Amino acid sequence: MNIAQEHFLVEVIYALPTQQKRIKVNVAPGTTCIEAVKQSDMMHFFPDIDLNTVKLGIFSRQVKHDEVLLAGQRVEIYRPLIADPKDVRRKRAEKAKDEGRVNKITGAKL
Repeated sequence: MNIAQEHFLVEVIYALPTQQKRIKVNVAPGTTCIEAVKQSDMMHFFPDIDLNTVKLGIFSRQVKHDEVLLAGQRVEIYRPLIADPKDVRRKRAEKAKDEGRVNKITGAKL
């Protein structure tokens, strides 16, 4: 079998609030997610990506760096959270109580 036929395409994507980058990478069977990210050279465009700690996913499912890719998959590079979602919800609920938009005892909307 020809080596070119053994390789397959995957996509590596990284998005910021104002821009995104999608890079197609031709990889060999057995290539891991982190290897595909390295091959994409996404760090050239976004130097803040830390390959040691970055979280990765395939179609919105978080994966380990060493997960082996299949043809047609998309590796997503996740940004670090700037705020804990639980804290944000808690603060929003407290603000609603303080503003009188909910019952302070039951939490029900008025």
